[in-house]
Amino acid sequence: MTAPTILVADDDAGIRTVVTQALSRAGFDVKATGNAATLWQWVDHGDGDLVITDVVMPDENGLDLVPRIKKVRPELRVIVMSAQNTLLTAVQATERGAFEYLPKPFDINELVGVVRRGLESRADDGDLQVRITEEKLPLIGRSPAMQDIYRTLARLMSTDLTVMITGESGTGKELVARALHDYGKRRSGPFVAVNMAAIPRELIESELFGHEKGAFTGAANRSTGRFEQVEQGTLFLDEIGDMPLEAQTRLLRVLQEGEFTTVGGRTPKRSDVRIVAATHRDLRQLIRGGQFREDLYFRLNVVPIRLPPLRERSEDIPELVRFFLAKAAESGLPWKIIDPDAMDRLKDYRWPGNVRELENLIQRLAALYSQETIGTDAIAVELSDSSSNAKDKSGKNLSQTVEEQLAALFSTPEGRLPAIGLYDRVIKQVEKPLITLTLQATRGNQVKAAEVLGVNRNTLRKKIKELEIPVIRGGK
Repeated sequence: MTAPTILVADDDAGIRTVVTQALSRAGFDVKATGNAATLWQWVDHGDGDLVITDVVMPDENGLDLVPRIKKVRPELRVIVMSAQNTLLTAVQATERGAFEYLPKPFDINELVGVVRRGLESRADDGDLQVRITEEKLPLIGRSPAMQDIYRTLARLMSTDLTVMITGESGTGKELVARALHDYGKRRSGPFVAVNMAAIPRELIESELFGHEKGAFTGAANRSTGRFEQVEQGTLFLDEIGDMPLEAQTRLLRVLQEGEFTTVGGRTPKRSDVRIVAATHRDLRQLIRGGQFREDLYFRLNVVPIRLPPLRERSEDIPELVRFFLAKAAESGLPWKIIDPDAMDRLKDYRWPGNVRELENLIQRLAALYSQETIGTDAIAVELSDSSSNAKDKSGKNLSQTVEEQLAALFSTPEGRLPAIGLYDRVIKQVEKPLITLTLQATRGNQVKAAEVLGVNRNTLRKKIKELEIPVIRGGK
């Protein structure tokens, strides 16, 4: 049996060599060239079983070549490689009919795997009909984590699949939702974002589904809800974990049946809306606590997208900084430059507020500092102020960390409750390290420690004895 022939086009001789050697070892025949003209000649003559092309070549953009290839040989799979690793590149590759997009540098084993899939699978029946112009990108970053997100988004643009976006606050969940809408097939319809945490719980159902006149006290007129307002568009439900159970039941019906009923209404209304949900909370934990419906979770979590915190993609910080500096300058603030040492300091910071915190910092630097070049001293001052709220290494505050630890106590088999006396046990576990650390900070001075803790000195002595906390000698 004749081995499949792979056509490779890349103006970088080193990449051509590496790709050729890897594919040859995998059992394929390879024809490689450094220009688009030769590649097109091979394709037009009927050569090759799969194409791998770079985007930037000396005579033609590889992305422009893809639709020409698909027109004359629609069955031929095309894999696009690019060092221009942005969401725009990924979406453009998909819209033109590419089978896969691989950002450079790529894992050679991954490339071989994609080639095998391309040869085994049948050609798509249609291409994504999105027209994208060069504009400010909704997402910034070229890290491996962001490349995975770009590729996922590119595959979702031509679908109406429900998407669940998870990630810490400030990671850009709404930007992802907007990208799905703006570059998707519903882009001509409305995009509406609703923050569940910002609406009084008793009004959420009315906000989403609307209400009839007289449905409740104060409902003087009929009001349309978000589902009616966003017909044929995208509804972004942010902080979905804060949605009350009653509203969850109504939302589940929309997802299951494609219809809803207004508050106080009796006639179901059809709904043609794409749902994108987001949360920074652990929904599985909420399910275990009876605060979130498991069936709704599975309806929403059709395609999960996890946005990494900024500390997991610190290599993107310089590009983000340049973007925010340019944005600040466009708004009328003075142009600033971050010196290399200061940039390193930014990359080493934990960023508990993620990208939103970085943007706020850049705006402050542009507005408040007179020097054109920002050095490490200014960064140190600003980051010191930003760190004043206690955060652990994961970027969570104390309350969030305690909540996660306590949740483990309720994760018992068959939903059994923890043993009795839970309150006292937990309080003791919190009190002991709190008092111990305070005594260490005051060098054993119990009067000062009691003042810091805000308790009576006799109460502190009693707690030290009850909790068997070692007394630091030399304190009062």
